[in-house]
Amino acid sequence: MDATVPMTVTGVRVELPSNTPIVLLRETGGTRFLPIWVGAVEAMAITAALEGVTPPRPLTHDLMASVIESLNAQIERIVVTELRNNVYYAELILTVEGREIVVSSRPSDAIALSVRTGAPVLASSSVLDEASIEFQDEELNDVQDEVEKFREMLQNITPDDFIDPGGSSEDPGSR
Repeated sequence: MDATVPMTVTGVRVELPSNTPIVLLRETGGTRFLPIWVGAVEAMAITAALEGVTPPRPLTHDLMASVIESLNAQIERIVVTELRNNVYYAELILTVEGREIVVSSRPSDAIALSVRTGAPVLASSSVLDEASIEFQDEELNDVQDEVEKFREMLQNITPDDFIDPGGSSEDPGSR
């Protein structure tokens, strides 16, 4: 296996116009980002854990974390291991009674477990070399500023913002 690089889960975003959720991993201390397209359920599970939301009943990833803990196992790390035919692959590295066990996983499920257990997230160097997006510090600040402005705009929007101030429901293009 090739060298691995520590990553930080920066959050879940939605790619427009397809409305596809993306988990964004950032190279710890670096400028490379690894976007991983995920399902809506997994995106919700990751976001809920990142925001510290505790559901009234355990969700699937909460259940898995509890099962792992009940078996006196520990998730040592998760690794995004490869990208093959535009599909990411990952592994959960567990220890049980001093033995290391490697379990194949979808990256989204592995990340959902990681944010619940605090297990570190790593990516193989070859995956980063092939699929990462790099931002320079200035570009990164610009991107973060734009995302923050967009979030603020969304938080301040009300239904009244979509009502014609003249009260007319006539199509302006038909005048």
